[in-house]
Amino acid sequence: MSACAPAYEDQPHSPPPGRRRGFRIAGADISASIAVFLIALPLSLGIALATGAPLQAGLVAAAVGGLVVGRLGGAPLQVSGPAAGLTVVTADLIHQYGWRTTCAITVLAGLAQLGLSALRVARSALAVSPAIVHGMLAGIGVTIALAQLHIVLGGSPQSSAVANVQALPAQLADLHPASITVSALTVGVLLAWPRIPGRTGRMLRKAPAALAAVATATFVAVGAGLSLDRVDLPSWSSHALPELPQGPVLGLLAAVLTVTLVASVESLLSAVAVDKLVAARKDQDVQIPRARLDRELSGQGAANVVSGALGGLPITGVAVRSAANVAAGAVSRHSAMLHGLWVAVAALFLVPVLDLIPLAALAALVMVIGIQLVNVVHMRNVQRNRELLVYVGTLAGVVFTGVLEGVAIGIALAVAVALHRVTRTRITLEEQDGVHRLRARGQLTFLAVPRLSRLLHQVPQGSDCVVELDGSFMDHAAYEALHDWQVAHLARGGSVEFTGGSGDPIAEPAEPAMGSNTCCRPWTPWRNHHCGAPVEQPPTERRPTDKRWLSSRVQGGQLASGLSSFQRHTAPRVRSELARLAREGQQPSQLFLTCADSRLVTSMITASGPGDLFTVRNVGNLVPLPGEEGAQGQDESVAAAIEYAVDVLQVESITICGHSGCGAMQALLSTPDAPDTADTADTPGTPASQAAAETTAAPQATAASQPTPQAGSSPLTRWLRHGRPSLERMRSSDHAWARISGRLPADAVEQLCLTNVVQQLEHLRAHPAVARRLAEGRLELHGMYFHVGEAQAYLLASDGQSGGSPGGPSGSTDEVFNRVAPTAFEESRA
Repeated sequence: MSACAPAYEDQPHSPPPGRRRGFRIAGADISASIAVFLIALPLSLGIALATGAPLQAGLVAAAVGGLVVGRLGGAPLQVSGPAAGLTVVTADLIHQYGWRTTCAITVLAGLAQLGLSALRVARSALAVSPAIVHGMLAGIGVTIALAQLHIVLGGSPQSSAVANVQALPAQLADLHPASITVSALTVGVLLAWPRIPGRTGRMLRKAPAALAAVATATFVAVGAGLSLDRVDLPSWSSHALPELPQGPVLGLLAAVLTVTLVASVESLLSAVAVDKLVAARKDQDVQIPRARLDRELSGQGAANVVSGALGGLPITGVAVRSAANVAAGAVSRHSAMLHGLWVAVAALFLVPVLDLIPLAALAALVMVIGIQLVNVVHMRNVQRNRELLVYVGTLAGVVFTGVLEGVAIGIALAVAVALHRVTRTRITLEEQDGVHRLRARGQLTFLAVPRLSRLLHQVPQGSDCVVELDGSFMDHAAYEALHDWQVAHLARGGSVEFTGGSGDPIAEPAEPAMGSNTCCRPWTPWRNHHCGAPVEQPPTERRPTDKRWLSSRVQGGQLASGLSSFQRHTAPRVRSELARLAREGQQPSQLFLTCADSRLVTSMITASGPGDLFTVRNVGNLVPLPGEEGAQGQDESVAAAIEYAVDVLQVESITICGHSGCGAMQALLSTPDAPDTADTADTPGTPASQAAAETTAAPQATAASQPTPQAGSSPLTRWLRHGRPSLERMRSSDHAWARISGRLPADAVEQLCLTNVVQQLEHLRAHPAVARRLAEGRLELHGMYFHVGEAQAYLLASDGQSGGSPGGPSGSTDEVFNRVAPTAFEESRA
């Protein structure tokens, strides 16, 4: 939504679904839950059939996944339950240990997931190469399809994919027409259902394709009186529950590790995919929070503990059901919970109807799902990234050896491919028109130094040489080899020019003179910034005003140079992230209001990136009281930004950041009509008395570096009137003295800079949108002070409420800015 067209004004300012008071269920959640239930019911039975577990176990897992993960998980719109990704693993466990021990393994895997969540390692699971994940799923899909093909043909599956392939000729010689007929009908309806044209198709497509296929096959089988194996749900009184694990300890640990790994990775990847689907949804009336991955992992762990204890299948987040939930318009976690409730009701009261479903129909449904796991789009993406070997190796490993072994093979191949890329560096040397050109393509590491040095020493002494570096990494050994050769070659009368892959020259920073005081290093992001002595201007001459001259100056100046550097170095690295933000829109978590001073680089101070902060900058980091801007004939940009950030973007916190040496605060102290601070010296040596004594001295001391406005009604003077309350607060005996932890403010300017942050926080609370969100407990306010010379950040303790002041006015509280230590406040985002 654009800030230029605030359609949000027509929407009620209500809290997001997860924060509403009471228990209200939106109509969109009810309809979405029914749609997901109709998909989950046949799929849960089919997956249970494919694993060889009791069919009721699939229903138990679906119900628990909806109710437990829906309530405790961190992805509000993700739907969890039995998934195809664990089918092969579960089938192997049942074959090796039996069903009841498999349930116990599921419980242990859930406990392991809870432990991983407590360690906050959910983000680490996303570090697995996509080629490995897609290869694993494709291998599982092939294994599922081969097993279910035997049921489709009227037989029984074997214990492994290889055995299923070997038994296929004999199965083809012994076909069962009834099973083939029902299976073909199921597959036909499943594939044709989304393609039914016209108005009739739009109406029919409201029912899920999976439900329509199974229902059609069941109706035909019952109506034609076909003799087929059907679903047989035994009485719940005889439902099998877990027993203590029996078997070799190492084997059981490997089984628990496999279930934990596959279930966690699939759930977390599904949660990330759901975030993308939600962001791409056109209807954005309700803001859906992003997935909290550690909380989602703990919810999956709790669900697996409950499901295993109740005799259910292992649970993961399911992409198919989650996508259907988003497409159906769900707006909160209530849809997933209701879907679990509907599954539980069906399992208890619709047993006679479920017993009519032919097993061949469920097998055909699961077979199609297995085939769809071999995604052609994923294969193309993997091939484009030159990781097809990893994909194929993982797929083959899963099919021929097992899931855990296949993933291990994929990881080994991914490491081998990465090492190959690092070590594969092409270095060539050729002569063109008397110029020797050395090209290095690839990563220059210590492994390439012998070849690099050999070719460099083939360059004749005193010749002209161009070194073309076409790679994104160079280690210290390669740099030293190039640097030493360059020094020697220049000393012998030769010339050296370094260029990038596009032929653009690489500007190497000059060596600093002995004893010189330089503040920039070659590895800093602003390496081309002239932070030493100021660049000397050419001899004084009248600069022409011709537009062509100005254009040439801009094109060759610092702006064009900086833009060129961004396009060449930074843009390729951030392009994918900015493309995602362009698709999803901005969702910052914080409004950051600070001064327009050029020395404050907000992204550097807060270690933030694109999309993290909604930043507002003005002279003096001032927040005018509501109505004051418009009343003085000025724009209301600050108030508009606050309203947009709070009501539209729904930021979770607002930070007001002041800084040392603020020119606006110095101007306030030096204006002729500034309040007199002489009468505030109640106690000698206090910050207030120091401020009073230094009020007249501070402007003169800093006049050389910070200009102050002249008297009169200039725009700057009118704007600084919004800082008058900060001056009055500093001299008042009714307010606390703002202090820096461990020391008193250095002078009157610093005292006013600190006080101004506290005062602007009070102004901020007066804005209606902020006051409303504060009352609801959905917004936090923070004060911050940045000392430029020390490169040190300070945070206002408890938003200014840090306890009584021993030396302050009676009844007041200290406003203490505490130093932020290098290791403080380090939290990994969930």
